[in-house]
Amino acid sequence: MKPRVVDFIVHVLRAYGVEHVFGVGGANIEDLYDAMFRAQHGDGGAIRAIVAKHELSAATMADGYSRATNRLGVVMATSGGGAMNLVPGLAEAAASRIPVLALVGQPPTTLEGGGAFQDSSGRAGSLDAARLFGALARFCTRVENPEDIVDVLPRAIAAARGGLPGPAVLLLPKDVQQATLEAGSLAVAAAPDEEPLDWADGDASRARALSLLEHGRQSKGGVLILAGEGVARANARDELFRLAADLDARVAVAPDAKDVFDNRDPRFVGVAGVMGHPSVLAHLRGAALCVLVGTRAPRMTSAGLDAAISNKPLVCFDPEPPFVSGNPSVHIPGPLRAELRRALERLTPRVRAAAPPPFVPPTALPRVKERGARATGPSYRDAVAAIAAALPAAAHVFVDAGNAAATAVHLLPAPRDGRFVVALGMGGMGYTFGAGIGAALGTGRRTYVLAGDGSFFMHGLEVHTAIEYDAPVTFVVLNNNAHAMCATREELFYGGAYSFNRFRPAHIGAGIAAMFPTLAATEAASVAELRHALVRANGTRGPAFVALDLDPDEIPPFAPFLAACGEDPPEKGITDEPERDIPLYVE
Repeated sequence: MKPRVVDFIVHVLRAYGVEHVFGVGGANIEDLYDAMFRAQHGDGGAIRAIVAKHELSAATMADGYSRATNRLGVVMATSGGGAMNLVPGLAEAAASRIPVLALVGQPPTTLEGGGAFQDSSGRAGSLDAARLFGALARFCTRVENPEDIVDVLPRAIAAARGGLPGPAVLLLPKDVQQATLEAGSLAVAAAPDEEPLDWADGDASRARALSLLEHGRQSKGGVLILAGEGVARANARDELFRLAADLDARVAVAPDAKDVFDNRDPRFVGVAGVMGHPSVLAHLRGAALCVLVGTRAPRMTSAGLDAAISNKPLVCFDPEPPFVSGNPSVHIPGPLRAELRRALERLTPRVRAAAPPPFVPPTALPRVKERGARATGPSYRDAVAAIAAALPAAAHVFVDAGNAAATAVHLLPAPRDGRFVVALGMGGMGYTFGAGIGAALGTGRRTYVLAGDGSFFMHGLEVHTAIEYDAPVTFVVLNNNAHAMCATREELFYGGAYSFNRFRPAHIGAGIAAMFPTLAATEAASVAELRHALVRANGTRGPAFVALDLDPDEIPPFAPFLAACGEDPPEKGITDEPERDIPLYVE
């Protein structure tokens, strides 16, 4: 029996190590689901097809799956609104350089340009999906001829996983999906995991970088490494650790990269940027050399650091050039892990210090809890302390936008052996509900989703998907009955005479418990109840849900807000009173 185009697609995805595919069904994508069912019950190897509640969440599931597994994420959607709903999720993957393949169903080719329902062929005045997705994808094409899939699918996957990863999109008309191919088409080999590196290209830049690294580690101020999410994407944590040790360097991380370096290592000095720690600026000012590893230092990372970077040498290991520059500046654009290994091979062996410096927690920004008499409820700081106390060392953490993100990035240490993900590419609210499910299903590990009520109301009912597939996700909703960051801006920057962003009370935990009677759902009345519910959830097999009401008037540790309040964060080294109420790890 000849394979269909959809059978070929499933076969190739399995050859590339894909074990889960996420999507929402529909008439123009149902043949791919059929192919996955047949493969699962035949000899083609199983891929688990996960049906989400919304295509945006399906895209973020593929994104979270990729971040947690370092595999290709795959999302499927039907035509029309299903396809359009993919756009924000794929935009996040594009901005954060996450390899995601989108398989998008289309009406049959025989109906293109003829007024077909949900036609997006671009013909006869219809929407042109290829132009739309082409603006955000590394690769996008409409497959008009069935035999083209044999060449196009590997090219799309290679583009998604390439030196500059991101989304690739295949637009698949229904008749093309159903068409048959020659049986020999299934003989497809997977691409190599890493591109070969031409060492002859760019040797002059590498020599300059090595010279700066050698000089920096011998200088009085030493080296500060600023590491980004690209380290996790390239699976280069070991190389980063070795580089820090060989350079005797201090290490700061970008807000979306807390998990790339052990937060309790003596060399760790904190998070850079608007949600970060003043200790990073103090160490940068004293350093003789700044090294960017896996980050371009965008504004969320570099805010407040530009002047300190500009007057000292800078070396950047990243596929793309940095947004900041030093004097001199050297950019090493090759594959990150390979370039770090090359540098480590060439560095002169260092005489080890007798002992590393003692660990000093990063300096926390000042605590500002109250803005007038309205302040009520527990603080974010106390809630994060409870989460830290319950968080397993091997858990993944996905943090959503808003006050929850600012506080968690600032105060919650990354788990020792799991991911700590903040989606700063597009920064979209609601990202974590899908992404956490994708990570949990892809790895089987307990995954924490930390979000506010605003994010929950966008995409929080993906908890249903977690229940359906028994995903080990703990959803933590910190409810302040507001879009609190927006309410804070209204008060600090517009006089506080009005608010569009404060809401009537909602009992989210109780509502979820009533909606899903089999789910372990808790509306915690205190921080102690929050911690106990999280510890209980750690011992369960499937999902859990905990909500806690917090104070909408608390100002999160977000540097622009603190400056508007007249709070000047410390700038001279490590303070005498570091944060001591947030445990780093609880075994």
